[in-house]
Amino acid sequence: MPRERIIAGLDIGSDKIVSIIAQYSEEEGLAVIGVSSVESRGIKKGVVVDIDKAVEAISEALSASERMAGVTVAGVYVTVGGVQISSVNSPGVVAVSSPDTGINNGDVQRVIEAAQAISIPSSREIIHVIPRSYNVDSQEGVLDPVGMSGVRLQVETHIVSGATTALRNLAKCVQQVGLDVESLVFNGLAAADAVLTETEKELGVVLLDIGGGTTSLVVFEEGSPAYSAVLPLGGKNITNDIAIGLRISLEEAEKIKHFLSRQEDTAAPPTPPASERKTTDKEKEKKEKKKPADFSKNSKKKTAAADQLDLSTLNLQGIQEIDRAEVFQRIIKPRLEEIFDLARQELKRGGYEKLPPSGLVICGGAAQTIGITKVAQKSLRVPVRIGYPQGVSGLIEEISTPAFAAAVGMLIFAAERLPTHTPLPFLNKLPRFQDYWQKAWQWARGFLP
Repeated sequence: MPRERIIAGLDIGSDKIVSIIAQYSEEEGLAVIGVSSVESRGIKKGVVVDIDKAVEAISEALSASERMAGVTVAGVYVTVGGVQISSVNSPGVVAVSSPDTGINNGDVQRVIEAAQAISIPSSREIIHVIPRSYNVDSQEGVLDPVGMSGVRLQVETHIVSGATTALRNLAKCVQQVGLDVESLVFNGLAAADAVLTETEKELGVVLLDIGGGTTSLVVFEEGSPAYSAVLPLGGKNITNDIAIGLRISLEEAEKIKHFLSRQEDTAAPPTPPASERKTTDKEKEKKEKKKPADFSKNSKKKTAAADQLDLSTLNLQGIQEIDRAEVFQRIIKPRLEEIFDLARQELKRGGYEKLPPSGLVICGGAAQTIGITKVAQKSLRVPVRIGYPQGVSGLIEEISTPAFAAAVGMLIFAAERLPTHTPLPFLNKLPRFQDYWQKAWQWARGFLP
């Protein structure tokens, strides 16, 4: 029988906390066997602001996913985000230890450590050191130098770092639940593993993971990440704008936002208001050379009625009907434009004033906001698509939306870095075995001298 291992992850965001458990084998790949999503508490813009509430929410999500999977986990991979995340590209170079026998794994490890010798403040910690490419003597663009002959090994790395206090507080919340943190994973890189194709990474692409409180941005070039950053805006800002604009509660605003997104495909924003439609109608009249459009009172009433949405099924207190076009054009669209404008400024700051050929891929909880692809195309003038998580089997219906991109990508990230041979992998499948053993040991200790 194939060796199997249980991989668990926690995607801790500002809007929701996702606990996901998968079964991995080299033959079958990743199969999701448990997943749970709960409302985030104690987290704001990717940073812990209340440890007790965060621990409570993490424990709730973990327990639900363990019950679904029928297993218990001891360690998890955890996503990190927030505006404290930053990145830098750093080179490293070493002399090959045994030029006659070729480059070995020790040489590769030494050159990566040499690339980490950068000046960073003591208040920051390195999360990822990702090799982008190697140079062996004068040969550039080497992906795996092990076994090659040479005397000089050089590497280009992409280093992602975060604020020490933010990372430790997040790890502390997970440890208080009784779990070990296997590794911290930047949510932008995790989402990229789930939604980007190898062709897009090779040609060059920008990923935007729009979460509740922040937006993670990652640029890929020649198959590897070249720039990472986090923007201080997310889907909750759209919800806040709807609440203020319609004078309703945040809970009702969130329901309306999701209701609007379900009305039509995200690639097709609603028809503009009548004042903005007249020019479009006249242009169509000239191009098609047909009879003039009917602007009679009855026609206007029909158009206005088509834009009115009945909200009675949402059981809202303060509002029963809205003008879909007005809400999109006056409230949602300006906030989306602001997010993409910030993304353009961040890309320019990173040296990417001209966006890569593959354009933009959007994922995250806000990726299904109504009209988001059209707004992005107009703002950034590049091809845009919505990224849906791929690469896993099992309970795929539970995780098929862009909101679970980081959670699924975290599993892929973990599977790619697992050791080849895992001793006694079946132990993780024993239901609550660790809890029973711990209680028995504590009871037995009472009889020891």
